[in-house]
Amino acid sequence: MADPGDSELGDFEDVTPAADNGSGSDSAAPSGTDDATVEGGTERGTGPDDAAAADDTSAAGDPSGGGNAPAGSDDGFEQYAMDAAGGPAAAGIGTLSVAQGLRVAEDGDDTTLKAFVTANNRADVRLGTYLLVPYPDDELLFSRITALEYAQEFHTDDATELTARRRLRNGGSEFTEADYKFVADLDPTAVLFEDGDELGRRMADRVPKPGAPVRQATDPEQIKTGLAIPEEGVFLGHLSVGGEKVHTAAEPPTVDYRLKDDYADGDPLVFRHTLVAGGTGSGKTHAAKNVLRQYLGRRYEMDDGRDASAAVVMFDPQDEYAQMHDDNPALDGDWTRRLDREGIEHGGHDDTVALVPKEAGASYPGEGHRAEQVEFTVPFSIVDEYDMPWLVAGAALNDNQYPALLRLLNRFFRNYDDGTYEQFLSFLDDPALKEELHESGRVHEATYDAVKRRVRGIPSGVFDQDARPITELDTTLVRSGGLTVIPTYHLSSARAKETFVLAVSALLVDDKLSNDPNSGRIDETPLVLGMDEAHNFLADADNVQARKVIQKFTEAAKQGRKERLGLFLVTQDPQDVAEPVFKQVNTRLVLNLGDEDAIRSVNIPPSLAGKVPYMEKGQMVVYSPDNSEPVEVTGLSECVTRHGE
Repeated sequence: MADPGDSELGDFEDVTPAADNGSGSDSAAPSGTDDATVEGGTERGTGPDDAAAADDTSAAGDPSGGGNAPAGSDDGFEQYAMDAAGGPAAAGIGTLSVAQGLRVAEDGDDTTLKAFVTANNRADVRLGTYLLVPYPDDELLFSRITALEYAQEFHTDDATELTARRRLRNGGSEFTEADYKFVADLDPTAVLFEDGDELGRRMADRVPKPGAPVRQATDPEQIKTGLAIPEEGVFLGHLSVGGEKVHTAAEPPTVDYRLKDDYADGDPLVFRHTLVAGGTGSGKTHAAKNVLRQYLGRRYEMDDGRDASAAVVMFDPQDEYAQMHDDNPALDGDWTRRLDREGIEHGGHDDTVALVPKEAGASYPGEGHRAEQVEFTVPFSIVDEYDMPWLVAGAALNDNQYPALLRLLNRFFRNYDDGTYEQFLSFLDDPALKEELHESGRVHEATYDAVKRRVRGIPSGVFDQDARPITELDTTLVRSGGLTVIPTYHLSSARAKETFVLAVSALLVDDKLSNDPNSGRIDETPLVLGMDEAHNFLADADNVQARKVIQKFTEAAKQGRKERLGLFLVTQDPQDVAEPVFKQVNTRLVLNLGDEDAIRSVNIPPSLAGKVPYMEKGQMVVYSPDNSEPVEVTGLSECVTRHGE
């Protein structure tokens, strides 16, 4: 082990115990001092307390707890090296304290782990900072600061009239840092240990020694291992604390956060589904684009043994995602070299198609990007071909009216194999049909009229327009390695948007889950199905249509791992996404949210949830239990493709 006196601590002071002042005892320490109060001989002012402070320093240098360790002691704990476990020299901030106990327990609430922070280091310590504490056998306790507090160093009263008036006159300038203890509460995350040529981790199952030096974690391997962050995978951003990126002694100095994307420890997390939640101006679309760009071109193993590149289909309410076809002019040479060095995909994706829904009377400008544009229509026959009676049910049909609609649709498609919406309306206008069904007791005439009104409530220009049917465009809709964007902002109404989005997404889900799919292309291609403003389409509501839609997407979420189907949901109102779908989502990227109900709904740890309302643009909490510990991440400040005006 290295000599602690040779440790290079960068901007932080050396916490190596000072030479023994000869007292040989800590009995001279003033009443109320912390047993781990170390100042290494730094200034304590001039006064009667100096000698006692020096004795306290000596005590901290003897973590065994009883003055100076005897010469030749073989307990392996005479001193610590700041580069324990082979890590680089790092910033020491202080030592472990036992003034209030030193305890590691299975129940985190019973754990007591506190560090005394030396005076010169206090301004640089932040909540969430990652720390390392060495054990005598070179294992390391990886922990995180969860609380910071000042405490009185001596039993004196600083809340007196004289003290208060003096400090008011001097603007508080008489505050002396060394007159107070500064204590950090630590949350032990894992024990790091050498496992052959690799670094391993296990739960925090042992307590470190009193007086052990505490230093900032600055080695990327130690940080990633401590937080269980994969070395390889889909890049989401850089690890941060309090909005500032964690810096290390490596090059590049940042710690990249990646999402597990192989089959080594289960299924890739893309097929366990992702939620991006953030309010207006939080940068959620920017972040979503950067993540989706990483999936394009990634390959996944299929059940038949083939490797295939993932396809991405994105429903776009604001006509922003088709811009991913184009390069971002802000990415200059320095940016691209940096992204290449970190293995981050960037640049416009040439294989991008804007698949444009055609509605009568609505036109799509398509001026914000250079991607190919292909129009499509939804044929009314999709209701029968893909078993989507709920597509024409509307939100107002109740449980009595829905069976009547099914009966009418079944009878219609027996007579009109590829019937159109207009033909169905004419079919419903037949008074003889209404009378027959009423007299036979199959459909009451009032129910018949209610169904007819709901069906006519569908925007008239949605079905059967002059464009290729989506059922014939499966090879355009889903392309291995390709991005298909379906813009909806140009459509005339929320009902029209809902009809197009649900029709196409249900088609994709059905072909991915079916044992007898209509499209082999969709069935055989790994698929990321993205939906912006997901709360508008996957809301939990008490009507037949909503229940049928939620049932379909819940099944898709449950079967996604097996069928290579990943949902990628983007929303500013996560609390409105139906719970059966939401609880299947494994990875949650939470950007700034101001609404308390929204923050509660994403169900992230309280220590991170409290930061969400204060996050700047691009900052996020990543909660992915099957990937890593919950962490704070800062996304790239520039979009890797074109974004915005």
